[in-house]
Amino acid sequence: MKVNKIRMKETLVSYAFLAPILIFFTVFVLAPMIMGFVTSFFNYTMISFSFVGLANYIRMFKDPVFIKSLINTVIIVIGSVPIVVLFSLFVASQTYEMNAVSRSFYRFVFFLPVVTGSVAVTVVWKWIYDPLSGILNFVLKSGHLIEQNISWLGDKHWALLAIIIILLTTSVGQPIILYIAAMGNIDNSLVEAARVDGATEMQVFWKIKWPSLLPTTLYIAIITTINSFQCFALIQLLTSGGPNYSTSTLMYYLYEKAFKLSEYGYANTMGVFLAVMIALISFAQFKILGNDVEY
Repeated sequence: MKVNKIRMKETLVSYAFLAPILIFFTVFVLAPMIMGFVTSFFNYTMISFSFVGLANYIRMFKDPVFIKSLINTVIIVIGSVPIVVLFSLFVASQTYEMNAVSRSFYRFVFFLPVVTGSVAVTVVWKWIYDPLSGILNFVLKSGHLIEQNISWLGDKHWALLAIIIILLTTSVGQPIILYIAAMGNIDNSLVEAARVDGATEMQVFWKIKWPSLLPTTLYIAIITTINSFQCFALIQLLTSGGPNYSTSTLMYYLYEKAFKLSEYGYANTMGVFLAVMIALISFAQFKILGNDVEY
């Protein structure tokens, strides 16, 4: 009886410590998610709130701006995720072989854009892309690669590519740090034994190092995919979805409908679609990469 009372007391104390974060999660995360899903079936604006069923979803798939934003978002994901994973893995493998001082220096350099504020990053890149005095046009013209200045953020043919390049520079920092940390957990005795047996560096990487890096790769792929789908700050600060919605993403179009046009029901419909899309792609990544992962 005494043991049961002690266990009950410990349980109550545990729940008491968990209560603040559980309340916060329920009020600010779970409740808004449920409200967002429910209101996606309503015509919810500043002046009306009426049930419309699946009308918002039907409207969404007939909306040419939504389709354009979806295509842009998919292009950003496809263009950024593989490059982030491969580039981060390459840089981490090269950096790991350096001495401690050089390794720390390069980790600092690559992680700096991650901790730098979005506004500061935007200001720098806006100057780089400036059509009149930007350094990018100056370098390309000096190298005779272009004949006249390009409006990188104002030309629909170049604007999305310019956004992807910025996204890449701010996305590789954390994966590089994670890969370097993961490489420190690889059993060096297996690597040395394989080299003694005559294995090439590619065989050592593919047979020994890669299986150890799979959990990290899975995490990086999923997180980078989610961040790419949620690309918003760069769009808002640099192009506002233009020109002619050529850089509009699902997150920016959702923001535009909700906070500029007050169409909250329709915006929540896109939010539900985006959440389902991210969940399905993350599940597919987990099935593809996760089967060979050993925890």
